[in-house]
Amino acid sequence: MSRRPKWRPIWLRWAAAGAAAAALIAFLPWQIGLREGDENGANNPPSGIDAAQEKRLKTAAVRRDAEATARLCTLECFKAFRALRADADEAKLRHLLDRHPHMAYVRLTAGGGKTAEAGVMPEGGGDAWSAQLAKAEREAQAGRAYVSDPIRRDGHRYIVLGVPAAGGAGTVSGIIRQDIVDEVERRQRQFLRLVPYPAEGRYKTESAKPNSTEDITVRTGEDNGSASHYHINEAVVRFPSEPADAVIQTIMKDIDGASVRKLGYAYVFTSHSKETEELIAYFRERWNPVYVEPHYLYLANGSEGRAPKAEGAESGNRRGVKAQAKNAGDFGTAGTPDRERSKTRAEDGAADTAGGPIVPNDLLYEAYQWNLPAIETERGWALSRGSDDVVIAVLDTGVQLDHPDLQGRITEGINLVGEGDPDDDVGHGTHVAGIIAATVNNGEGVAGLSWRGRIMPVKVLDSSGSGTTYSVAEGIIWATDHGADVINMSLGNYASAEFLHDAIRYAYDRGVVLIAASGNDNTDQPGYPAAYPEVFAVAATDAGDNKAPYSNYGDYIDVAAPGDAIASTYPGNQYAALSGTSMASPHAAALAGLIKSVSPDLTNEEVMDIMRKTAVDLGDEGRDIYFGYGRIDVKRALEAAEQTANTLGGFRLKFERRIEALRQRFGVGRAA
Repeated sequence: MSRRPKWRPIWLRWAAAGAAAAALIAFLPWQIGLREGDENGANNPPSGIDAAQEKRLKTAAVRRDAEATARLCTLECFKAFRALRADADEAKLRHLLDRHPHMAYVRLTAGGGKTAEAGVMPEGGGDAWSAQLAKAEREAQAGRAYVSDPIRRDGHRYIVLGVPAAGGAGTVSGIIRQDIVDEVERRQRQFLRLVPYPAEGRYKTESAKPNSTEDITVRTGEDNGSASHYHINEAVVRFPSEPADAVIQTIMKDIDGASVRKLGYAYVFTSHSKETEELIAYFRERWNPVYVEPHYLYLANGSEGRAPKAEGAESGNRRGVKAQAKNAGDFGTAGTPDRERSKTRAEDGAADTAGGPIVPNDLLYEAYQWNLPAIETERGWALSRGSDDVVIAVLDTGVQLDHPDLQGRITEGINLVGEGDPDDDVGHGTHVAGIIAATVNNGEGVAGLSWRGRIMPVKVLDSSGSGTTYSVAEGIIWATDHGADVINMSLGNYASAEFLHDAIRYAYDRGVVLIAASGNDNTDQPGYPAAYPEVFAVAATDAGDNKAPYSNYGDYIDVAAPGDAIASTYPGNQYAALSGTSMASPHAAALAGLIKSVSPDLTNEEVMDIMRKTAVDLGDEGRDIYFGYGRIDVKRALEAAEQTANTLGGFRLKFERRIEALRQRFGVGRAA
């Protein structure tokens, strides 16, 4: 019997994020996840939409993300303003602007008319800024929150905000720069493949049919669903045996070589004059390789260009990484971490002993984070809230290392596409990291799925949101060799690269749980790395448990997870709502980390199997091409992990693995 997902009430709770925020929340139209009309999957088959309807639904999603991001920014600034007392001095105001660099100007007026101010009013407004601020102060004096309509000046977007000061003895008003809204809208048009991406010819890349070099031109966003991208003067080669230096020199002369790089068993050759087809033909004719293939480009579901950095933003303390991958020629086999290190289940702390839900106090949680209650995260936290011994690598555009809501959650990482720390110059990686590990129950921002655990930022995508097979493969190997338990890959290409598959197998064989997003083209064309058999592939659902209209599908999908209008951390100490399978994938990665916190001795395949078996069935009964085994369920998965850990078989399995680990560690063979 066929069962389609039913439309369910939106998982938003109409509670205010504290009594002080109630007036503003009531003032703002903030219903994330609501659909216009009745267009979405409740009355349509998940893929039963034509190109025009798909474009319309994606455009609506982009608009919702931009509007939701504006509301997140407004509410976060409101909370910061509302915490100021009327007697605050200019030093406190300057500290506020340092912490929130998107605040351009703030003014505090005490009950007696005394004022303090910090920042600078944007140029070009003249008396208009003063008039808006005066209106904001009048409303605040009457005990009402004030938010102006968006104001455009010199290519920037602003709002004017006014609130009563803490204690009600004065007012706080200010001008907020909301460039993040325009950036999210521009990024999401690429993110959801409404426009061609990447641009033809940039970085000497070419678009082609998947698993070929047959040229195609990507003119529209719809064309993205049948295109892969590669570097036109490069080829990746794996030889049957290690070539001597003389052989490499001969090859470089033959191909008019510009450079050669080695990673693992493979070489990446770049030619000054020959294109990929010529290089492939040359290597096949002369050297009988195990494989030779284009050097593919992998894309984040992100934007071309940099994330906006508010004027005056400081980088703060940076963690990160200094060392390059060790022994890359051997896939970094030296220095493999001791995976038998001590791992403990997180203390339940304030968990309800009856298994009741735990609702955190993060400012944006109840109003905007429909996604966590939807997958039973609150009840799952009664079983485990994670472990600091679990490390989840985020292979992406980097992470804002000093974001206030990620402090203490970031471990050593690496930048594989440039110099310096793995900082985020796009925004995509910071958003993914926050879904997994934004600090929970700290009264600000958003809540991640895991209260404990660490993010390993591995920057494999550059400021355009793209990276090569080489950088992604190197990132997988580096993360594996530096202790990652789980690797999240919210990136992809429609071509299967043996070079990348070698790196995937390397990590899988060493016990890493590999998670990847399926892609955002609403196509059944398999995307990689998600479609590799060693990788756990994640599709996206919306707030009604429907297939998200952009989500790719196929028989390689393992599960689905929330991916629509997901609120999370964003560069510039900000927060944004983004949609895409890139947002769904880190939900599954975080769940894998929680499972490991409950039962650290589970293998990667056992972790993935728990997520499959405990998923909530959606769509056609049993596994299907749209939802895989269903939508993930945190509570059910952690119950299954706990049951596995506590069985007699589980104890025996752990004992046997400990003994085997000790044998390998101390070089002791088995008894005859």
